[in-house]
Amino acid sequence: MSEPALSEPARSEPALSEPVMSDPATSNRRILYCHCAFSRVIDDEVKKQVLSGLASSGAAFDAVPDLCELAARQDKDLERLAAGSEPVDIVACYPRAVRWLFHAAETPLAEEDVHIHNMRAESPDSILETLLGQADESHEEGAHES
Repeated sequence: MSEPALSEPARSEPALSEPVMSDPATSNRRILYCHCAFSRVIDDEVKKQVLSGLASSGAAFDAVPDLCELAARQDKDLERLAAGSEPVDIVACYPRAVRWLFHAAETPLAEEDVHIHNMRAESPDSILETLLGQADESHEEGAHES
C-alpha cells in the first residue's frame, strides 16, 4: 500500500478518505483534525460543525479520517506531525487517548506546545474559538489538554 500524498491546505470540507495534510510552512502552528471515522463516540453534528468551521476559516489544517487507524499502521505522517517544532493543536477525543495513540505509533507527542481539544467534551464553538483565535499567535503556555 502506498503512502498518501500530501496536499495543499484544506479550504473546503475534505472527503476524508485519505489524510489531507497542510503545508507546515504556511503557519507558525499546526492544527490536526481527526474525523474519528471508525468510531461513533463523537456526535456526527459536532464533527461536521468543527470541520466546516475550520474549512471555511481559511486556516491551514491537517484532516485525517481516523487517528486510531493511522496509529495502528504507524503512519509516517504522525511522525512528521509529532516531530515538528511548531506548536500543535489536535482536535479529536480524550487527551490521554490521543497521547497514547501517538505513543503506540512510536511517535510520542512533546509535553509542551500541544493542545488537545476533546470533541466529546467541548462544544464546536468553543473549539473553533480557541483554534482560530490562536491560529496566528505563538503558543507559549506549554501543553494544554481539555
